Amino acid sequence: MAKDTKKELSGRAKTDLILVRKACSGDEKAFARLMLRYRDSVYYMLLKMVRNKSDAEDLTLEAFGKAFANLGYFSPDYAFSTWIFKIATNNCIDFLRKQKGIHFSFDSLPDFEFEINGTKLKSPIPTPEEGMILQQRFDMLHSYIEKLKPNYRELIHLRYFKEYSYEEIAKALHLPLGTVKVQLFRARNMLYKLLEETDVKE
Repeated sequence: MAKDTKKELSGRAKTDLILVRKACSGDEKAFARLMLRYRDSVYYMLLKMVRNKSDAEDLTLEAFGKAFANLGYFSPDYAFSTWIFKIATNNCIDFLRKQKGIHFSFDSLPDFEFEINGTKLKSPIPTPEEGMILQQRFDMLHSYIEKLKPNYRELIHLRYFKEYSYEEIAKALHLPLGTVKVQLFRARNMLYKLLEETDVKE
């Protein structure tokens, strides 16, 4: 878990660090606030890279999923904003390489391995205690998803947990491709709305 840092952070970064620590201990409001704080910035950065709204929305949710799954390995020597943007960028590069065959001049890092200011941070095999904390974080995310309508829950599960493509989802659910895309868009918006409602509650 994140420990105290000797590096001087900005006011915003200090607030983020407090939220990270709270989220690590299971605070749902802190979890929601971190995501909402950077969701739009990450989305617009990814939109510039992929030039497709649906892909940018998918990649935004994936980036935060990876970040929250690995909060215990976040280093307080760096701003959370730097960390989440790096995760989102690396994830997007992997996506572009796989989907469009685009190549870059620097290597993309695999899942759960990040590089910040030249320092690689790779998650080791979790201990039983870390595994329990990780499961708690996944349970927290699932608690939001479970509040969605059954059809939206299934779409989120297939897209983000089983990593089905839009075409595979359409085939599995016997739905037109356009319907899948529209309903996933609605499902994401409902999920964000739930996070916003959590954030404003005392």
